[in-house]
Amino acid sequence: MFKKNVRKNVVLTVLLTASSATGTVTAANLTVFAASSLSDAFTELGRAFDAQTGNKTAFSFAGSQVLRTQLENGAKADVYASANDAQYTPLVTRGLVAAGQPFARNKLTLIAPKNNPALKTLNDLTRPGLKLVIADKAVPVGDYTRRMLAAIDRSGTYGKDFSARTLKNVVSEETNVRQVALKVQLGEADAAVVYATDVTPILKPLVRVIALPSRFNQNVSYPIGALKGSASPETAYAFVSYVQSAAGQQILRKWGFSGPQ
Repeated sequence: MFKKNVRKNVVLTVLLTASSATGTVTAANLTVFAASSLSDAFTELGRAFDAQTGNKTAFSFAGSQVLRTQLENGAKADVYASANDAQYTPLVTRGLVAAGQPFARNKLTLIAPKNNPALKTLNDLTRPGLKLVIADKAVPVGDYTRRMLAAIDRSGTYGKDFSARTLKNVVSEETNVRQVALKVQLGEADAAVVYATDVTPILKPLVRVIALPSRFNQNVSYPIGALKGSASPETAYAFVSYVQSAAGQQILRKWGFSGPQ
């Protein structure tokens, strides 16, 4: 494991050493495609990376499935970070991106408007008239949401048709998790399923969080890799390494993510 980590960080070390020795490095324009749930963490992480390397990093945040489609259709980027393997692995198969390296974990949570009493417990998701917002099934968080509901069905704790009764209350299916959270922030929903990290410092005062029992929650894992067609491959690999470094992981933890293991 030690040798693997050393190899993984060689390019990053070279860039940082060059910056320290000369005061400057040749700046590369780097484009990172990343899942919406990474918006806050990666924005801060990118600033830190650029400050150390002299690089100029731009981000495109969207649902992982949207970014995957864009890459399949020829969009140019240097790094891709997805919220699940299902939207990442097909790009590996097509030879568009390097094998995914897990760098963070997350979990699901329920949120409701602060002053809206419609959702108090998990069972309230099935109450007729409740307005629930989730992500489309193609979106990683939408897939994880449906897996969570299936796990509840299998338990029998809330009745075997819990998921069917819950999905009847869905009033909107969004294309990324931040749009799901926004619906609650704007008071357009009684409840929503998002990642725990989407309860940002801005959103936290506006919502109530209803934790999901661990036996129903899902293991959300994020892979990252450099695009094979990157115009700046060394810098792309350096960014991937920085995300996995102690400094990168500290920023991710600050925004609520867990380590990859």
